Amino acid sequence: MKRIRVMILALLISCACFGSVAGATAEPELLTQLLEEADRNNPELQAARERAEMVSFTIDQANSLDDPMLGIGLINIPIDKLNTSSTPMSGGTLTLSQKFPFPGKLIAKGEMAKQRTIWYAKAYEDARLKLRQQVKDAWYRLLYQRQAIDLTQQNIDILDDFIRLTETRYKVGKGLQQNVLKAQVERSKLYDKLLTLQQKEEATLAELNSLVDRDTDQPLEEQPIPEIGHSALALADLQSQAKQRRPLFGAYRSLIDQFEEQRKLAKLDYKPDFNVWAGYRWRNDQLPDGGSDFISTGVTINLPVKNRRRSAAVAEADSGLRMAHRRFQNFRSQVDLDIHRALTRMNEAMAQTDLYKTGIIPQADQTFKATLAAYQVDKVDFLDLLDSLLTLYRYEIDYYRALTDHERGLAMVVFAAGLENGTLTDVSRQSSEGQ
Repeated sequence: MKRIRVMILALLISCACFGSVAGATAEPELLTQLLEEADRNNPELQAARERAEMVSFTIDQANSLDDPMLGIGLINIPIDKLNTSSTPMSGGTLTLSQKFPFPGKLIAKGEMAKQRTIWYAKAYEDARLKLRQQVKDAWYRLLYQRQAIDLTQQNIDILDDFIRLTETRYKVGKGLQQNVLKAQVERSKLYDKLLTLQQKEEATLAELNSLVDRDTDQPLEEQPIPEIGHSALALADLQSQAKQRRPLFGAYRSLIDQFEEQRKLAKLDYKPDFNVWAGYRWRNDQLPDGGSDFISTGVTINLPVKNRRRSAAVAEADSGLRMAHRRFQNFRSQVDLDIHRALTRMNEAMAQTDLYKTGIIPQADQTFKATLAAYQVDKVDFLDLLDSLLTLYRYEIDYYRALTDHERGLAMVVFAAGLENGTLTDVSRQSSEGQ
């Protein structure tokens, strides 16, 4: 009777492991809280936001004229007498000048600053999406690791019961010593795996806390792994949406525009700038002509004769423009690849969860039950029973991994396609409810 009680206890524990997942459909509210904290507190994200704000102040600087120049001096003072009443041309002078760039230069400078501001603003938005993807990825890895730890500990407890049982049977001459040794070895393997999982869980928790700017050792309450929905997500649609919604696409467009304005400015540099000035000269009243004051005005221009320097500036802008187009093309290809990989990962994980939930795990569970029943009447060897238990354990571990892999793939799709948080998840769950 004691043997039967131990086996039934093991069976009930094993069945409870899988049954708890089937009912875990609660939304991860804590994840929403962590995402909000990451938006508010992540230092790297806040630095990106401050950088975008800092660069925005360069627009007014680029659009502004240089300060006017005010000059004051003495003109035509004889060195032998050093006074302003000796010659008619002596006197004091006051000048005011203002430099005006050739028409179009200020506009080009302003547009360059504007496009640079757009780049950093879009980069901040993309960094925010990336941070959310990192938080979700760490979150679901943590859920898997904790579920795997619980399942491994439960199976260790079952093996402890098996070890006690096999030792008792061996002492009364009804069991084999190799059964005891085999159970002990499998128990040691599971314990080694438990230690590895616990180390990974601690590292993942520290990573998650760091992303939301918490103390790395701050605890996080246990959460169930949510069930996944069924939906058909079209690769072409996601890749098309990404080009409209992913912030870095807008950033690269602004980068191209920035280099186009730089090229325009470099070509305009072949045109002269203007310096408009006006002067007032006052003279000594004791001069023979009564010392009438003079006014004068004029325009000076620079002579753009250093063509080598200007040609190099145009060539630099052309190279930058080609580089921007190449980077944009590479980014577009990388996004398409990221979406494709993430969607493939999602679909594979969804198929695996269906297979494990509806086929493999129920079959493995039935195998364990049948082996247990056969072992109770001495029709199968203990090693067969142990193998059926460990096989069920491995399938359950794989099931949890597939569940979280799906959610991690979903997080990557949301990031790569630039979708707002929850959009794809809502579609998935609504599709599931409609089936």
